[in-house]
Amino acid sequence: MPNLDKVLDRVDQNFDQSLGRLFALLRIKSISTDPEYKSDCREAAEWMARELTAIGIPSEVRDATGHPMVVGHRVADGKPGPHVLFYGHYDVQPVDPIELWNADPFDPQIVTREDGSKMIVARGANDDKGQLMTFVEAVRAWVEETGDVPINISVLLEGEEESGSPSLQPFLDANKGELSKDLALVCDTSMWNKDTPAISVMLRGLVGEEITLNGPNKDLHSGMYGGAARNPLHVLSDMIAGLHDENGHITLPGFYDGVLELPQDVKEIWDNLGFSTEEFLGGVGLKDLGGEKDRSGLEQIWARPTCEVNGMWGGYIGAGFKTVIPAKAHAKVSFRLVGDQDPEKIRDAFRSYLKSKTPADFELELHPHGGDRALRMDFDAPALAKGRAALTAEWYKPAVLVGCGGSIPIVGSFKRTLDMDSLLIGFGLDEDQIHSPNEKYELKSFHKGIRSWARVLEELAK
Repeated sequence: MPNLDKVLDRVDQNFDQSLGRLFALLRIKSISTDPEYKSDCREAAEWMARELTAIGIPSEVRDATGHPMVVGHRVADGKPGPHVLFYGHYDVQPVDPIELWNADPFDPQIVTREDGSKMIVARGANDDKGQLMTFVEAVRAWVEETGDVPINISVLLEGEEESGSPSLQPFLDANKGELSKDLALVCDTSMWNKDTPAISVMLRGLVGEEITLNGPNKDLHSGMYGGAARNPLHVLSDMIAGLHDENGHITLPGFYDGVLELPQDVKEIWDNLGFSTEEFLGGVGLKDLGGEKDRSGLEQIWARPTCEVNGMWGGYIGAGFKTVIPAKAHAKVSFRLVGDQDPEKIRDAFRSYLKSKTPADFELELHPHGGDRALRMDFDAPALAKGRAALTAEWYKPAVLVGCGGSIPIVGSFKRTLDMDSLLIGFGLDEDQIHSPNEKYELKSFHKGIRSWARVLEELAK
């Protein structure tokens, strides 16, 4: 029997024990944002270091500016394939509101539905303890069955992902030589649906800007000054309205520089996914797409840039009514970026546009809020093809290459600091209620996730 088949059999034989180890980790209350759980976070780090060392990845708990990191390596000369760095996080979100949980959040349960399917319910079941343990258990099966793993593996686990990762960037800077490898593996994403695996290959970037528009030197009586005094809210509304044309395209000069078209084969995959605009928008009480009229819903979410008003205010907004022309108007605007769009060029174009629309007797104040490039994996990358092959073999459905409308900060940090691309494979579902009461992870996701990583390790070695 070939090695992979033996390893997969070992995964199946070990599954009850794998589940028991996951439950032990889930019982640790590693809530990173609450100082009351500082010792629990260290306990989780120490638990992970022991488990990794036990499966042949010698690991240690490293102190950081906040909660500790876990770092481990299993390296031997002459192994084929890339040297990978697996990343995960052992911390979890707070459990509030506790009264909405059906059971103790840190007493993991297997819940069986009427159709016989089963799910693991606990805080961290998906995000990210269940996910990271799929990789750990896959490595365990390889080592127990063959005495080794097919490729060189390093591991980095952090304990502050759910509280903004304040210690991560300094730690990467200080340990760049040790942690920079050929490829990062990240298991903190989702499948397309419960039967179709996915690899996230596109993450949008972000530019944020806060605007204050100063007009008259005080709020004015709208009866005495209305019509004669220019209203800052009118001016700001005109500025905002002018950012899009009638077809939903963004009007800033040079805005679409660096926006790349999807490869035709990827576009065809997306077109055949069965995405329903009615279902997607219906859940939030809408029905019509609001972006670029010549783009599909999935393109708008995953592969196209956006300009959104996140907040806009000014004047009297209290109870009742007050007839004033406000002295100031405010807005917060964000841009999601794709491809090779340059955040600073976008910011400069936006600021130039606002200045060109500002009346001579008004004053414009601008305050930046972040600026990160989009990230994407080369569609022709060998690691991507191997990851797809492994997932397709396990799930009997072609793995989908998907985008992500938001960003995953760690992936940007790996690229900028460690010059390392990331292969994002996860087995969560959108319905898993991460960060919410009754967070869950499908038992099938945990089992087949372990088998999937076992296959990925073999494919990467080819």
